[in-house]
Amino acid sequence: MKQQFDNHDERIRYYELMLERDLEGILYFPLPEGYRYVFYQDGDRDHWIDIEKSAKEFTSYEQGLESWNKYYGGRESTLTNRMVFIEDAEGRKAATATAYYDVRKIDRSGDGWLHWVAVRREYQGQGLAKPLITHVLDIMRKLGYTHAKIPTQTTTWLACKIYLDLGFRPIPQNAVHSRDGWRIVKALTNHAALDMFDAAKADEIIRD
Repeated sequence: MKQQFDNHDERIRYYELMLERDLEGILYFPLPEGYRYVFYQDGDRDHWIDIEKSAKEFTSYEQGLESWNKYYGGRESTLTNRMVFIEDAEGRKAATATAYYDVRKIDRSGDGWLHWVAVRREYQGQGLAKPLITHVLDIMRKLGYTHAKIPTQTTTWLACKIYLDLGFRPIPQNAVHSRDGWRIVKALTNHAALDMFDAAKADEIIRD
């Protein structure tokens, strides 16, 4: 594609995407030197919002607070062994992800859900995403889950590529309902795992 897209780009047509894979056999990617993992502690809510806002998941603190309350409000006690942050050598929180479940209770499979993966803007490109994801998936496995799902979207197409690299694949039902979304990801990544999709054309990628 000649058009250059940001890793979180609102110009891209929006489709909800869902991926899945078993949790056995996940490859482990070590953190770069100078970083460490820490679990959620009381008072980390605003750090989470700040990271997600930096990664363009939210446009305002208020939007982040609304999402926090929707997914984690009243459940903070469950986060102490599920929500992970990466800290740098100075103790600044650089990234986050959570080994969670479908709080909406729509998915009754009992599968784990990888929640809200984000790397602070200035730390992107430093090799944090795959270590973070695989670390949190290992936590999910140790919590007793055998299968994981990841909700994402076309606007974060580069994250989709990372998930595909890690062996996640489109959930069959989602591959049908969001076929045009996967065609967009195919066009932007040319990932071999999406060979069953034809690549979207340029005018099918950009929002009207």
